[in-house]
Amino acid sequence: MTTDPAALLPPDLADFEALAEAAREALPEPYRAAARAIVLRVEDFPPEHVLDEMEIDDPFELTGLYDGVPLTEKSVMDQPLAPDTIWLFRRPILDEWAERGAEPLGSLVAHILVHELAHHFGWTDDEIARIDPWWE
Repeated sequence: MTTDPAALLPPDLADFEALAEAAREALPEPYRAAARAIVLRVEDFPPEHVLDEMEIDDPFELTGLYDGVPLTEKSVMDQPLAPDTIWLFRRPILDEWAERGAEPLGSLVAHILVHELAHHFGWTDDEIARIDPWWE
């Protein structure tokens, strides 16, 4: 690691993907196996159509998103239109990380990934908050 501040660069998309993959692999079974079945996408910002659909004006407000049908709502009769996907948005995550100050970036990425993965399992935001009070 360099000690020259002028040489420091923010983590890029590949770095974020590596952090998310490490967090996914650190999950206990059976969650790890289920998480491996979900596509993981890392982008700088959410797509405009997503922000419009969610009625979000500021793209920095959305750090992650689960796009799919929760396991609690799936049927064997359903024909999937697209794979279940967890999106992580690098720039909003970096902003939140900077605001928090002392939180390791890998921990923040892991918490966001777990939050979105919980939606895959069909947990509501209230259930997630009871399980993971980190968000308070």
